[in-house]
Parts: sequence; structure tokens; C-alpha cells
Amino acid sequence: MNEFWNKRLGSDDEYKREELIKKIVDVIEHMSIEELEALAYGMSTKTAASEL
Repeated sequence: MNEFWNKRLGSDDEYKREELIKKIVDVIEHMSIEELEALAYGMSTKTAASEL
């Protein structure tokens, strides 16, 4: 995977991070309320599980 991202986005981690955030925001902006609720639930349960 690193080779893919290095070729596609370059080797700068901050640039990769910004590009990934842009892609995620674009996808989220097109989600329905039900999809957003499911995403929020999944994120909250993952956070809670990692704190155990």
C-alpha cells in the first residue's frame, strides 16, 4: 500500500493526509442521514472499544 500512495500522492505524509481528508469529506457530503448515523455509531463504538 505504501508504494501505491507514494506513487500516487508523493512521499510527503502531510500531503497524503490532506488528500485523504479531502476524499473522505467528499464522500461524507453525499451520504444520507441514515448512512451518517451508521458511520457515527461505528466510530463511537470503535472509540469505546479501543478504550477498554
